[in-house]
Amino acid sequence: MARQAIVQSNGDEESRRRDAALRPRWLREVIGQKAIVQRLSIVLNACKKLKEPLSHILFDGPPGLGKTTFATVLPNELGTSIQMTSGPALSKPADLLPFLTNVEEGSILFIDEIHRMPRVVEEFIYPAMEDFRIDIVLGEGMNARTINLRLKPFTLIGATTRSGMLSGPMRDRFKMHEHLEYYSVEELAEIIRINARKLQTPISEDAALELARRSRGTPRVANARLWWARHYAASEADGQITLDVARAALDMAEVDRDGLDKQDRRYLELLVGVHNGGPAGVESLAASMTLPVDTLSDEIEPYLLREQFIVRTPRGRMATARAYQVLGRPMKPAPAEDRQPGLFD
Repeated sequence: MARQAIVQSNGDEESRRRDAALRPRWLREVIGQKAIVQRLSIVLNACKKLKEPLSHILFDGPPGLGKTTFATVLPNELGTSIQMTSGPALSKPADLLPFLTNVEEGSILFIDEIHRMPRVVEEFIYPAMEDFRIDIVLGEGMNARTINLRLKPFTLIGATTRSGMLSGPMRDRFKMHEHLEYYSVEELAEIIRINARKLQTPISEDAALELARRSRGTPRVANARLWWARHYAASEADGQITLDVARAALDMAEVDRDGLDKQDRRYLELLVGVHNGGPAGVESLAASMTLPVDTLSDEIEPYLLREQFIVRTPRGRMATARAYQVLGRPMKPAPAEDRQPGLFD
């Protein structure tokens, strides 16, 4: 179980430390997301020439695609500092005050999971983003008075996996809104090769491609696969990650050739075996797997939906022909009202 956790626990503290150790430090070192890199390069160059602070930026996209990476390379490019916090840590306006009052000229404040900030904190930060000031209310009732505190010009960078949960006024205050896409196998293989060099671990070209193919289009997952293969190679081989070593390591971690892990296959087994291929509600599937609904919909289903192992219908989740194929089971015809052309043929 401990070995599986190295590969699968992508949101825990160990994963965050691992990602930080391998994270690029400069924009030129970022692999993938080429259009975003080009736009940021232009904005950075303009800010340096105009001697203005960077405009507020919102990065959105699935977990593990590099939102935090972009936020951490920008202060290096600008030669400034960065403060980091998260939406859940800001439960009231007072929680934001230390960050805002400590901003330096042109520095960056990064708020991860910004969609989880309460509305009262959102409204408190509006004048800080627009006019670089905050309004502090002292006292209560008839004796209350408002103090306007000026702030040094700074840049707010927000990261979110659910931009739709941000209010319209909050989204509109970001001058740049960048959506991160999944990575190609070739881009992930390049990331794996670079990070293997950082870890002083020899890896063959075909092994890097094998790890990339099973990394679900996500650099964070690719880093986790690399770390596990590195440990496996050190323990069971001569320390070099060859194709055979990579395949043996991933097989032991129960990550198959389609990038599916144990939880993914358990989901498909339940949908096909217990719910007869669906339609099945996410609450029912979550209860069967003894997992929270959010975990199921945010961590397991996105990859299965993207790779068309399942589809969402008005009546619930349905298994596709590819799901039956990967499980080695005969296809069950879908009800006519749930059929989607091309997915069940």
